[in-house]
Amino acid sequence: MSFDLNTIWFALVGILFMGYAILDGFDLGTGGLHLFTKTDKERRIMLNAIGPVWDGNEVWLVTGGGALFAAFPEVYATSFSGFYMAMMLLLVGLIFRAVAIDFRSKRESKTWRQFWDISFSVSSILSSLLIGVALGNIAWGIPLDSDFEYAGRFVGLLHPYALLVGVTTVALFMMHGAIYLLMKTEDELQAKIRTWVNPAIIFFIICYILTTMATLLYIPHMADNLKEFPPLMILPLLNALAIANIPREIHKGREFRAFLSSCASVAALLALFGIGMYPDLIYSNPVAANSLNIYNAASSDKTLTIMLVIAILGMPLVIAYTSSIYWIFRGKVKLNSSSY
Repeated sequence: MSFDLNTIWFALVGILFMGYAILDGFDLGTGGLHLFTKTDKERRIMLNAIGPVWDGNEVWLVTGGGALFAAFPEVYATSFSGFYMAMMLLLVGLIFRAVAIDFRSKRESKTWRQFWDISFSVSSILSSLLIGVALGNIAWGIPLDSDFEYAGRFVGLLHPYALLVGVTTVALFMMHGAIYLLMKTEDELQAKIRTWVNPAIIFFIICYILTTMATLLYIPHMADNLKEFPPLMILPLLNALAIANIPREIHKGREFRAFLSSCASVAALLALFGIGMYPDLIYSNPVAANSLNIYNAASSDKTLTIMLVIAILGMPLVIAYTSSIYWIFRGKVKLNSSSY
């Protein structure tokens, strides 16, 4: 593993998508849990828990997509053309989620609000599932021809392993969202959400174990870098400790620390995925020689250098913006006349 410009950009793109998974993950998880509440007030509180931050969280997705386009244009072109239908479904899910948040409380009608509640929940689950399916296909491999163009069909992306990773992603985001809501709510609703956390953790752990076993059995190349660099085995250990720490912190009433542990588990999982893929960006199956990696899919060294300078200047602004929004809207959710 050499730390050249290509590797640096592999890590930077990974960090941007990791930031998106951590931040928008609890938004999507909140949507997945939305219909578990029954009263209008409880659902409004859940919406307002993410209301001030969800659109800012998506900045990380847009920035990650832009960085992928600049640094590895071949990957951007192949993924967006080959996964066109999946990408469109993901965009529909994200758009419906945004519209549901803004439109839901515009009218007092019960039917109106129920429609947008269902739209919010279904679109959040669908988006989470599709993100996981995409990750599963990238790891499993997709058929690429010698020109690095996708040679399969949309239905071919919905194989059991990809769907398993999709369900695991839904479980991870629902666990993450439950912990975030626990931190942002109080009184009866918080007590209700507290009962969701352990089942969400158990659901995720079961999915994670099944996904890990399937990965080791059917796509063993994902473990090659861990075998080559044994110190990297610290990551799955840290992930296990982070997940185990969540119930402990919740039991002691330290919801913020539990949320940090959940963030750490998301980060560790994405880091493990990135390490397993390196140096490939899209693995080609069955012809591995057609895989897109950080060298044959990269822009020129001059472009990577210029973009690195821009990233060094721009990343602190993104981090500062995100930090300021969370600082401004810290604390428990309170409903008022300007709430959703």
